[in-house]
Amino acid sequence: MSFRTLRIGLIPGDGIGKEVIPAGRRVLEALPSYLNLKFDFVNLKAGFEAFEQTGTALPEATVDVLRNECDGALFGAVSSPTHAVKGCSSPIVALRKRLDLYANVRPVKTVMTAPKPIDMVIVRENTEDLYVKQEKTFDGPDGKVAEAIKRISEKASLRIAAMAGEIAVRRDRIRQSGAASIHKKPLVTITHKSNVLSQTDGLFREASKRALADPKFATVKVEEQIVDSMVYKLFRQPEDYDVIVAPNLYGDIFI
Repeated sequence: MSFRTLRIGLIPGDGIGKEVIPAGRRVLEALPSYLNLKFDFVNLKAGFEAFEQTGTALPEATVDVLRNECDGALFGAVSSPTHAVKGCSSPIVALRKRLDLYANVRPVKTVMTAPKPIDMVIVRENTEDLYVKQEKTFDGPDGKVAEAIKRISEKASLRIAAMAGEIAVRRDRIRQSGAASIHKKPLVTITHKSNVLSQTDGLFREASKRALADPKFATVKVEEQIVDSMVYKLFRQPEDYDVIVAPNLYGDIFI
């Protein structure tokens, strides 16, 4: 029997990460042999402790190993200082940008005994929106004023919507095979606030609809939902949803 060896970067980071990453490693090592997988692990640094040791929360060596040597990574947790520390910034946001980790895919599924079974996937665009971290503070006539840039691009919106469509098609294929416990029609719900943010969220909405109009997604129903209404309906009728695609900020709130 031939095994495929996957190299996995382990990034405990700070705090609870040092406890959960060793446990995650044991889970991978315990996977059944019929999967024909073996794992090679490499320990990497990131987080506030790494900043104190090296002067950066995301050492260049960590990025290089992840980009050039690893098939995947387990990321634990990182501490955020309670006050501004010069030179220290989030390694998570930096990793997303440096490695172009554009899709944050989060399955949401209830246990079998739940009165209203939920089986959905939230697909969050992971590189843009307010998380580009371009902010400034200046003195206005009535005191300080802070501004932040909300960036939405056509490219990022098209590819995240296409990812959501592909996930919806794949989930439907699994349901058609009888391997799923919950049966529903393939659906992608585009979440936005284009009624107010007509340029940024308007572009996300338009590009997402265009991506999902591709013939390969012909079996997928496409709907759209204003984000505040979306939150309400997720509480009231979560079983109605299949795949939700959202810009970075809204997706972060959802998950």
